[in-house]
Amino acid sequence: MTENRLLIIDDDVRLAEMLAEYLAPEGIQLTAVASGIQGLRSAQRENFDLIILDVMLPGLSGFDVLKQLRETGSKTPVLMLTARGDDVDRIVGLDLGADDYLSKPFNPRELLARVKAILRRTLETDGDEPAELTVGDLRVNLRRREAFLGEQPLKLTNAEFVILLTLMRSPGEVVSREALTRTALGRQLLPDDRSLDTHISNLRRKLGNEADAEVLIRSIRGSGYLLVPPDE
Repeated sequence: MTENRLLIIDDDVRLAEMLAEYLAPEGIQLTAVASGIQGLRSAQRENFDLIILDVMLPGLSGFDVLKQLRETGSKTPVLMLTARGDDVDRIVGLDLGADDYLSKPFNPRELLARVKAILRRTLETDGDEPAELTVGDLRVNLRRREAFLGEQPLKLTNAEFVILLTLMRSPGEVVSREALTRTALGRQLLPDDRSLDTHISNLRRKLGNEADAEVLIRSIRGSGYLLVPPDE
């Protein structure tokens, strides 16, 4: 069994201990740190497959940790832990580059499902697919999981990369919100869940001004999203 290395940054020591015990039989090694500063140092020094990051931390908030990680080029997937019902925290976390969020308190089985979904979409590639896909001035390299707009590299989160790749595989065709949520987030679309819309909004911003963009992501009301290829 391939072992995955996870970092949890949370000052709830008992929660971290419980999760370490729960995840171990799944081949997941969990390293725990209790402050934002320690967590940032650990994330920058060592290689982890995923970071579980609490918003409320002593010394340095989870938002600050995430912001500094993304500003320094870290692509490590991040699952944020937010207070139940706090939509602002969720939106801010996704805007800063989190891949998904989970509200506290949570069932460990749900956390495991989210972790597996993020790891799966981060690591898997389709062996029958070409190494690169191109639509207009958009280009993605599947092996290196890199995206480019012209010659300019795009700094995308793992969720944004998967959303863009999914839309590029079917240019000009509507992809439902349900299908995008399953593919990009690894879970079902839930009522009042705006995670996908936030990821799409951030992705659009990174693709540039709509008036100047050669390739657009268009919302189809009641259906989903489509990537509009050039000259359409």
